[in-house]
Parts: sequence; structure tokens; C-alpha cells
Amino acid sequence: MSTRKKILDRAALASEVARRRLAGQRMVFTNGCFDLLHVGHARYLNEARRRGDYLVVAMNSDASTARLKGPERPIVPQDQRARILASFAAVDYVTIFDEDDPKPLLRLLRPEILVKGGNYGIEGVVGREMVEAYGGAVLTVALTEGASTTRLIETILGKSDALPRDYSG
Repeated sequence: MSTRKKILDRAALASEVARRRLAGQRMVFTNGCFDLLHVGHARYLNEARRRGDYLVVAMNSDASTARLKGPERPIVPQDQRARILASFAAVDYVTIFDEDDPKPLLRLLRPEILVKGGNYGIEGVVGREMVEAYGGAVLTVALTEGASTTRLIETILGKSDALPRDYSG
């Protein structure tokens, strides 16, 4: 599937999810800003995808990212971030949301599996209660040591030591 065809608005995504659910497929859902993608994101998305039949990535819009991360963010505009995410083989669909959290999308799509990075304890995953209430699972994936957008930005700005060359974590 072409990269652009993987980027869907809510209505188109909900229709695709309904079609795949009728076929008995289980959706894995994750969300985030995904600004300055790095090897940690790649490993995280690959691991998330292995948990079900297809992976939906809900990405914060530029406005939502700025509210969450500050006025200097995002570094990469939302259309570019979405296209980069959609280029990953592990990612089946990307949708952009403008809210501060993904709860409206979780209510609409009702994923069977919600995955977040290991920096979130299960109790801290936004939407956990909702997903568990209808019988879905909430999982976390271990982080890749040394891989962080904040660290990339600090390195670029000269506020941190050079990035490690090995991300074997």
C-alpha cells in the first residue's frame, strides 16, 4: 500500500477498522507526537505491530504537539511526520488528531490492544480504563536505551554529549 493511502481521516479509518474487524482482525493502537523519529520509535512500532493483526498510529497534530511539548515543537510538521510514520512497514494506518489525548479516537475505534512506551506505567496510559472496560488489553513496550527525541534536540543544540553510536538496548 502506498504511503499516502495509509494516512486516513477519522471517518475513513473507522470504516477500515470496521471492515477489518468483520474479517476477525485485531487492531493494535498507539499514539504520540513522533517528532524527530529515531531508532527507538522504529523498534517500538515494530514491537507494537507484533501484538496484533494491524497497527494504527494516532499522531498528535502540530497544535496538539505544541500544547503538550511547548511552543518550539514540533520540529517536523504534521504532514511530514505522518508520511514518515506511514513509510514504516510495521505501520498500517496513520491518523492525525488535534485533541490533547487520544480518548475520542479510542472511543470511536475501540482497539483490541492499546500499546504505549515503557516510560508509561500501565496505570498511567491514557485511555487504559476505557479499553479495559470493554475487554481490550493495555501493554507497554520497553524503551530503547539512549534513544530519545529530547536527547536528539539537546545534542543538536549542544546541550548534551554526543549520542551513543550503539542502540543495542
